[in-house]
Amino acid sequence: MPDYSLFNEESERLLFREVIATDFQDWLPFHEEPLSNQYWSGLPNEPVAACEEQFSRLFERYCEGSGGMNALISKKTHKLIGLAGILVQNVNGNEELEIGYSILPEYWRQGFAFEATEKCKYVAFQKQWAESLISIIQVDNIPSQKTALKNGMCIDYENTYRDNPVYIFRINR
Repeated sequence: MPDYSLFNEESERLLFREVIATDFQDWLPFHEEPLSNQYWSGLPNEPVAACEEQFSRLFERYCEGSGGMNALISKKTHKLIGLAGILVQNVNGNEELEIGYSILPEYWRQGFAFEATEKCKYVAFQKQWAESLISIIQVDNIPSQKTALKNGMCIDYENTYRDNPVYIFRINR
């Protein structure tokens, strides 16, 4: 199985690196902002518990080789901006590669999500990891849908994923 990490990749404003345990405190504000998780049910309500669950799954993915999120570091400030990466997902019994992304609230609406997802798409197709990539986006999450559309993805179909109504966005190589 390929290593789906983008460690040491970079875009115009971002450096991609492995998430490390000490990133936890810098990522916690994502879960402290109620708007961050407003579209996704099934997450712990308490921010520390939600962050712990996310980091646990993230490190589990690294160990099992099922892709993973990369820390997005600002080249200018050297601060954590968000997380993005290629994730192996099982959707309707099919293994798919997903471009996943989340940006810290203080950096919303500055183009970082698009920049990160565009780099994820480019690397995945350049390395021929898959013929198509998806993004699993809750049906009411318009900001994430706009990012997917800007990255060239289209709605492929509607589905339920982890008890959430979602659109499966797709782009072919």
